[in-house]
Amino acid sequence: MKLEQAIQSEHFDSIIQKAGLNVLYTAWWLKTLVSNELKVFGLTHEQYNVLRILKGKHPELMCVRDIGSRMIEKSSNVPRIIDRLELKKLAERSTSVTDKRETVITITPKGIDVLKLASQQINLIYKNAIQMNDEDSAALNNLLEKMRTKE
Repeated sequence: MKLEQAIQSEHFDSIIQKAGLNVLYTAWWLKTLVSNELKVFGLTHEQYNVLRILKGKHPELMCVRDIGSRMIEKSSNVPRIIDRLELKKLAERSTSVTDKRETVITITPKGIDVLKLASQQINLIYKNAIQMNDEDSAALNNLLEKMRTKE
């Protein structure tokens, strides 16, 4: 669907403004698709992101600060997200062996299983919803990274 149809407007101050709005709208659209699928697993987008981060370092332990620095949405409240994951038995907190003041987190076997199943479904959403070949996807990745050069 064209952006103009989606937001029912054809007036943009510039092509750059339209591109920015298009990125925001597309991100919202994709996040909504993913979030709806994650509900089946009892996960939020942020909880899924934390599980992916923990799995990426598994079996190493991670501190909250390191998890936060890898989050897609940097404003996420990582300790609260970890609280929820602990309640679901998907992650565990413990005290660091090297620094007793530091709390470290790991993904549990149940967390690995839930993440695996959720990731399979999310990958299907990407495959079915994003109608681009590898060449177009690579070009889009390059354009998005170019867009963030001043990050």
